[in-house]
This record gives sequence, C-alpha cells and structure tokens, in this order.
Amino acid sequence: MTVEPTDQDQQERDNDRRDDDRRDSQRDNTQSRDTQARHAGVVSEPAHNALRADIRRLGSLLGNTLTQHGGPQLLELVERVRTLSREAAGGDRTGGERAGGDRRAAAELDRLLAGVDPGTATQLARAFTTFFLLANVAEQWHRAREIADETGPDPLGELVRRLVKEVGGEALIEVLGRTELRPVFTAHPTEASRQSVLSTLRRVADVLDRDAAPGSAPSRADPHTERKLAQLVDLLWQTDEIRPGKPTVADEARAIAYYLERLGEHTVPDVLEQLDDALGAVELRLPEQARPIQLGCWVGGDRDGNPNVSPAVTFDSLRLYADRALRIQSTLLDELVQELGVSTRIVGISEGLRQSLAQDRRLLPEVYDRYIRLNAEEPYRLKCSYVLARLANTRDRIAADQPHRPGIDYLGSEAFIADLEVMDRSLRGHLGARIADGTLARALRVARAAGLHLAALDVREHARRHHDALAALYRQVGEPGYEQLDAAGRLRRLSTELLGHRPLTGRFDEPEPAAAEVLAVFDTLREAHRTFGEAAAHTYIVSMAQGADDVLAVAVLAREAGLVSVGTPDNPEQTWSTLDLVPLFETATELRKAGELLDELLSDPGYRRLVRARGDLQEVMLGYSDSNKDAGITTSQWEIHKAQRQLRDVAAAHQVRVRLFHGRGGSVGRGGGPAAEAVAASPYGAVDARMKVTEQGEVISDKYSLPTLAEHNLTTMLAATLEATLLHQTSRVPPATLARWDEAMQVVSEAAQAAYREFVGHPRLPEFFTSATPVDELGALNVGSRPSKRPGQGGKTSLDGLRAIPWVFGWTQTRMVVPGWYGLGTGLQVAREAGLGPTLAEMRDWAFFRNLLGNVEMTLAKTDLRIARSYVSALVDPALQPLFEMITGEHDRTLSQVLSLTGQNIPLARYPLLRRTLAVRAAYLEPLHHMQVALLARQRDAVEPDPDLRRALLLTVNGIVAGLRNTG
Repeated sequence: MTVEPTDQDQQERDNDRRDDDRRDSQRDNTQSRDTQARHAGVVSEPAHNALRADIRRLGSLLGNTLTQHGGPQLLELVERVRTLSREAAGGDRTGGERAGGDRRAAAELDRLLAGVDPGTATQLARAFTTFFLLANVAEQWHRAREIADETGPDPLGELVRRLVKEVGGEALIEVLGRTELRPVFTAHPTEASRQSVLSTLRRVADVLDRDAAPGSAPSRADPHTERKLAQLVDLLWQTDEIRPGKPTVADEARAIAYYLERLGEHTVPDVLEQLDDALGAVELRLPEQARPIQLGCWVGGDRDGNPNVSPAVTFDSLRLYADRALRIQSTLLDELVQELGVSTRIVGISEGLRQSLAQDRRLLPEVYDRYIRLNAEEPYRLKCSYVLARLANTRDRIAADQPHRPGIDYLGSEAFIADLEVMDRSLRGHLGARIADGTLARALRVARAAGLHLAALDVREHARRHHDALAALYRQVGEPGYEQLDAAGRLRRLSTELLGHRPLTGRFDEPEPAAAEVLAVFDTLREAHRTFGEAAAHTYIVSMAQGADDVLAVAVLAREAGLVSVGTPDNPEQTWSTLDLVPLFETATELRKAGELLDELLSDPGYRRLVRARGDLQEVMLGYSDSNKDAGITTSQWEIHKAQRQLRDVAAAHQVRVRLFHGRGGSVGRGGGPAAEAVAASPYGAVDARMKVTEQGEVISDKYSLPTLAEHNLTTMLAATLEATLLHQTSRVPPATLARWDEAMQVVSEAAQAAYREFVGHPRLPEFFTSATPVDELGALNVGSRPSKRPGQGGKTSLDGLRAIPWVFGWTQTRMVVPGWYGLGTGLQVAREAGLGPTLAEMRDWAFFRNLLGNVEMTLAKTDLRIARSYVSALVDPALQPLFEMITGEHDRTLSQVLSLTGQNIPLARYPLLRRTLAVRAAYLEPLHHMQVALLARQRDAVEPDPDLRRALLLTVNGIVAGLRNTG
C-alpha cells in the first residue's frame, strides 16, 4: 500500500504553485505564522516532502503486512479500490460538489464494494483505517519537528523580552503572580481509537524520532529501524480497533491519567523551567506563590447526563489521580536524595532548615533513627528522607481511608511545598543557588503545578437535579410547593435560606431518593477535601444555568454538607467557602443575558459574601457545543463574544474578577480550532490572567501524545493568555469603528440564525439526519461511558434530546459538516444586500471575525457534498431530498461569501501544501465512504442482525474518524 504522486497530483501542484506565485510576500509571511494552518498540518515544503516520504515508507510496510496476513489478493484488492477511489475523487477540490470526478470510476467502485462479503469489507476497512492511523502519527511527528524548527529554542524568551519592553517588568511579574492557565481534560467524546492502538502509534513516533537527527531527513538505510517499524505495523494490524465493550468511567480515568501524569511529570515543569529561564535572562523572578499552569479534569466528576458517575466513582477517580501525583513526587524525591549530598562540614544551613529538621525528628523519630548514621552531616538528604516518609504515609492513609495526621502525612500540597521551599531557601542562602536550580527547582515546579492531586477534578451536574433535591428537602421539613415556584420565587426562597442557619436535613433523616443522591455528591466532596485537600476538587459547575436561583440552589445544598457557610456582616469570619460555584451558560438565550444573570447573582448579599470568601473571584463557563447546535456556528460564536464583554463589565462593576472557562469541543462545529487564536480573538479586557479551557477526549492524543506538541500547546496558550492580559485591556480600534462592526455582525448573526433555525426546525429533519448518517451506530463504537442521548429520550431520535457530540459526529461522517458552516453564507449575503459590504471588508482586521472566517474556511475545505450526495441518494427517502437541497444551497452561499472576503478562489488557497495533504486524505477516505454507504444500506435491509456486517460498518466509522482526525 503506497502513496505515489499521480498526474492529478502534479497538475494540482503546478496550479497551486502558479497561484502561490501570484501572492505577495505579505501573504507568504502570513502563511508561515497562521496557526489555523499549523493546527491542521505541516505547511512548509521540506516538512511536507519529508512527511510524504515517511507515509510512503509506512504504507509500504503496511502493504507487506497485508500480503502476509491476507495474501497477494488482499493487497491487489486494496490497490484496485485505491486506484478507483483516486479516479472517482478527481477534479478541482473546491469543497463543494466536485463535478470533475470520474463517474465511471465511482460506479465501478460501488459495484466492486457491493459485491464483497462482510469479512472482505472488514479487511478493506481495516487496511484504509490502519493507513490513516500511520499517516496521522507521521503527520503529528513532522508537525512537531516543523513547530520546533519555526519557533526556535526560546519562544518564551522572545515573549518575555517583548512584554518587558512594552509594559515593563513590574507589570509582567504582577500578572504572572496571578496567572492561571488550566487546560481541563474531558472524556467526551472519548478518543475513538483504543489505548492499545494509541500505545502502538506512540511507539511508531518514538522510532521515527530516533531515526531522524534534528534538521535532517529520515534515514532509510538502518535495517534495525525498518525491522522495528515493521514489527509495530504488524502489531497494529493484529490489534482490534473496536472496543469489546463500553468503557467504564474508571477506564476513562485511567486513560486520561496517562496524559495527565506525562504532563505533570515532564511537559508542565519543562515549560515552567523555560519561563523561569526567560525571566532570569531579564533579571526577573517568578513569584513563589505563582501557579501559571495547572491541570484540570472532568473524568470522574462530570455527572451531567452520565448515570455511571456515582459519588463512589468520583472518589475513586480522585484516589487514582492522587496516586499518580504521589508517584511523580516520590520519584523526584528519590532523585533529590541521590543529588543533595551537601555536607555541613563544608557549608552551613539556614536556621529555618535546622528548626524544620528538629521538628521532623520529634514527629518522625523512626526516620531519624534509620538515617542519622548515614546522613548526620547531610541535612538535605535527611530532610528528603522525612519528606519521602510523609509521601509514603500519605499514600497509605488514602488507601486505608484513615484521617490525616498533621506532620506525619500530607493533606494537600501546602505542607509538602513548604518542606521543599525550606530546602530551597537554605541552599540559596548558602552559595547553593545553582544546586537549587537543579532537581529541587523541578520538584517545586511540579509540586506547585500538580500538587499531590495531579489535576483538579471539577464536578458538573444539571441545574434541574438540584431543584428536584431541594423540593424533596422542603417537603421533608413540612414546606411543600418549592417545585411550583418560578425562577423569581426560587431566588427569593433560596436567598433567604442561604442567609439563615437552619439545617434542611436532620442527623438521622433519610432523604427521598431525589435528594439523597445529590446530597451524597456534596458529602463526597467534603470527604475528598478531608482526604486529598481542597485543591483536588473545588469547582462545582451548574449545567444549563438559566438564572441566579440555579447557583443559589447549589450553595444551599453545599451548606448542608458543611462546604460553605454564610455569616453576618458583623461576623465576616463566619463566612467561608471551599467551593467555586460556576454557572454554565450553554444556549444562545442564556449567553445573550449572561451579564444580567451574573449581575443578579452577585447582587445577592449571601452569595456575594461567598464570592468574597473565595478571593473576589467568580468563574463562569461558556458552552460552545450546545449553543452551536441551538443557534448555529455564527450566532454561537457571536453571542459568546458578546457574553464575554458583558461578564467583563458586570464583574468590574461588582469589583470582582471573572475567570472564564471556555467549554470548547474538538471540531469547529463544537467550538474547536486553534485555542491560542481564540484567546487572541477575545474582547478587550475579557482575559484577566486566568483561563480555563476544555481539552476534549477526541483531540487529546493529537495535541498531547508527542512531547513537542504538548509543550507547544501549553506554551502558545500561556503566551496568548499573557499577551491578552497585558496588551489587550483596551480596544485596538476606535469605539465608532467597533460599534459599526458590531452592528454589521448583529445583522449577519440574526440572518444566519434564522437560516439555521429554518433548517433544524424542519419537521422531517430528524428522519433525514438518522437516515443519511450513521449516528445510530455511534453507541456501538463504545467510545465513551456517557449516553449519546439525554435522559428520558429512550430509543426515540429527537434533535432536542440528541447531544451536541453525536449531532456533529453524524454530519461529519457524511462530509456535510453542517454545524461547521451552516447559516454564515446567508448572514453575509443579507449584510451585503443591506449595503454592509465595505464594512465586512473592514472587519477582516477584527480578530474575532477573522477567526470565525478561518474556522469556517477550514471546515469548508473538509466538506464534500459529492460524497454527501452518495449517502442521501442511497439511504434517504426521495421525499426528503429538499432538505439536501437546502444544505447544498446554503453551502454554495457560504463558500461564495467566505471566498469573497478572503480574496481566494478555493478554500485554503493560501496553503497549497495543506490542501495537497487534505487531497491525499480525501482520496483514501473515498473507499471508506463508499463502503459505509453500502454497508449501511445492507444493514438496514437485513432481516436479522449480522455481527460481521455490523463490525465492518463500525470499522468504516473508525476509519473516517482517523481520516478526518476527529469524531466531530
């Protein structure tokens, strides 16, 4: 199985080069810097050539494997299918229906695939899927090398020097002191590939990495390398891609813990070390209290719609993450024991370290007795032995569910960090600064970033569940009728309740089931704080928050568990909180009134005291996926942008800081795209040193499996956060210009939403969607523990009940990718017809608008309505064809309008190499789509379920996921 250039490739390459020659140097410079393209693949000629060479290399090895396992006839069939697919996919790739494709080849391909049995279809699907998996890992590796070559050895150094020049060192250090970048890792949708497959692919990347010296092309001569790659390709082929069963939450937690542990142990401290070096070069130092990068997680805490996340599962997940953190810290302390052989015969120590050792001896005499003979004059080694003992005691305490013993074990990371800091200060005070900058400095970086919990686990639950629980509690205390109150009535009741001090639950009460389960979650959080420390789980997110009452409901329930307390103005010390309560605004309606809702919340006297107890910091989460499904991509992005402005202004009026949590998906249709570019496109003043953003399961391996990519992602996000905080606190354009752009964007958004709502509101769209797409097969892929439909939907297909993830998944599999672009074309057209064409042209200088256009353009490049029509023609009732015509009509409008603004004749014309890469992928996706259509038709016509047919179908789903590099 090979990837050889064809005449079509050469023709496209010549056309691309002629187009490229016509561009001016400014465009060329933009190409090298454009993170949209970098996010999608390699963009330089050398990297592209090297990538193609490695793909040929891996493809050739895969061909050998196919011959070995299926005989020459399997390879011949694969090659025949590949040849026909390339011919069927011919013509200019404009992103629309490609009239230039060879219809004869497409018809022959369909006849060929229609005649294969399920077993052969399985082999074919596996062949093309395996090719994509190998191509993806090669592309990841070459993208990592290209990034490293382009950014240079010191990207943070350049950033620090520029920021110091523009705002001064004092301002930079003040912001760094409160900077908090927190990527939050989620499990939905879980990566479609199994961990067994991902593990093998990581080993392929390791071999490629060892085989190529920096800056040189990979060698082909080393037989050992070829044998190793061949072994891994064989292993990949012999590993089942389909999970045998649905993963449990524990499975997901272990999978995510792998990435968190690697980040906590390697990537985060590496980035922080680069930051320390960059600051040191300009004679600045990161404040001790600074925690610029921390890790977050939802796996084990996200209860919204997932009945499998029980309180016990949450606690077990916390235990797993803590175990990984303790393992990292213990390893570093073992290294310190070996390294810190500093003797008091040669240098002194600080009084602080001396007193610390004396206290350690009183608390842990057995450690003193064991090590004093060896380390009598080596105080740092002795101190490390005490720390190691406390870490071991902490692990034992957690395993045995025993209470914390101060001085014997650790609860949280504060005392642990203090033990490391006392050594650090002593060394620096006694001519040991360079020694302190070694492993001890790394241990401190890890401790401050990951603590003894590895990642902070957020808990999330639907707002309705809290009100149901409170209704049950009020009935229990003889006050029925809570469930009949409207939002205003609930707000009055809960505001009064929060200021009062009566308990709603008695010591021996047995609450109704609706209340018992919810209360158990808060009890688990209280126990988690006692076991792992407050930092391990201190955020509670309220899904589908529609008013202040939704957050106050959580505050009252948290009070029942002893997690918050509201005192009186005369006794402020009685007010405390161990939780951040976070509303999640998910639909366009809530986003439009986000400022009003936050104002209502912060105006409540009891809640305002709780926020003050949390350092006058209020976190708000913005939902991208559901708002996109609800209102379309244009209105979703615009309302989120406006919501950030509102939240910024309301928070300032209440003298609190707001931490925005961006719930972005992996695909553009769920808010995905380059995260750093999205930060840069935020409204002025919206980013204030703190930034949380979800890293969804489907793209975690793509962004974090290779060390260079992981480091690049964190570095660019940190840089974007600092730049936005320090350089974008005021508008970059005059107020009158911004107002004019806002008015134009509002026209675009309203027209786009109207077009989108007309489409999704069509009464027969659910039937069209489930007929044309393999959405019903998603559950059989076993990609996650969370159900794809909301509670109460049963087997009924309803667009309201369908989650945003399968909604995008279905459209993506068929290459319609409707959520990534639908409506924008109508919006732009209406604005032009209203005389706003010149304003739209101006708006290309607006980061928000440019980011929107860039994301949509990328989606249009991956959209293929010729492929989509094959699904519709074969699988959909002809009476539903008008819906597809709506799709094609809006697609043509969107493509025309976007290209008019970008000044190009085809999507991504600025990036010919990237377009070439996407064209190669499209040719290999072609047979998978043809197979999927045929298999869907056969499965739906089958009288009895055929497990072989089902398996072949699922493999095509997996293959298309791999080819498009996301599930949607």
